[in-house]
Amino acid sequence: MSVSLLEVENLETCFPVYGGVLHRKVGEIRSVDGVSFSIEAGKTVGLVGESGSGKTTLGRTILKLIRATSGSVRFEGREILSLSESQFRPLRRFMQMIFQDPFGSLNPRMAIGAIIEEALEIHFRDLNKSARKERVASLLRQVGLEPDMMRRYPHEFSGGQRQRIGIARALAVKPRFIVCDEPVSALDVSVQAQIINLLMDLQEEHGISYLFIAHDLAVIEHVSDHVLVMKDGKIVESASAEAIYNDPQDEYTKMLLAAVPQLTA
Repeated sequence: MSVSLLEVENLETCFPVYGGVLHRKVGEIRSVDGVSFSIEAGKTVGLVGESGSGKTTLGRTILKLIRATSGSVRFEGREILSLSESQFRPLRRFMQMIFQDPFGSLNPRMAIGAIIEEALEIHFRDLNKSARKERVASLLRQVGLEPDMMRRYPHEFSGGQRQRIGIARALAVKPRFIVCDEPVSALDVSVQAQIINLLMDLQEEHGISYLFIAHDLAVIEHVSDHVLVMKDGKIVESASAEAIYNDPQDEYTKMLLAAVPQLTA
């Protein structure tokens, strides 16, 4: 019997709009509008839509990086939106994020070993410095980098290598769920395939669940067990990856599929 690791129900995230001389609230933007879905343990749900559809806001709201307006998010059966930051902190290590811009998410003044080790210092305080260094070296090997690279700084790496560093940082705290926010959109096509294959291998090895956000349906098809199509903050279609690609129901989904480049003879 399948078990839901994450359950999202009627989630809404609104941002106020201010105007006038007195800068009063004159309306609101509904970035996430009544979204519901679930993710099973060890599975990937793909979230696809055009820029501005609310995909990133949804991912950040689930991780409590943006405050939800209403709704419910349950992680392993526990409601998390009502938790204070101190109550949620022990759970945060199990819910991580891989960002779209690997360079922007890495501190340029810190060596990559220190960047990865920082998470271990926060969440695994029983580890001594030697054990943390060994863990960092192991993580770098897992993502296809050499341990002696830990002394280098982010600017010394290519875009694909920086994304591998971001993945290593997310893995450091042994998460059960990761939001992958357009993790390959800024990379060359050949490097995209390497990062996608790495994420899938890590999922198989560690049983991690992913919410994989992208605007490219070709990428989503490759990685997803189930697909959500998002438009203007709403989920307009939800189905298995096979059903989405073989028999799309919503006109917006059909439009996104039509925009996917096709190989010609």
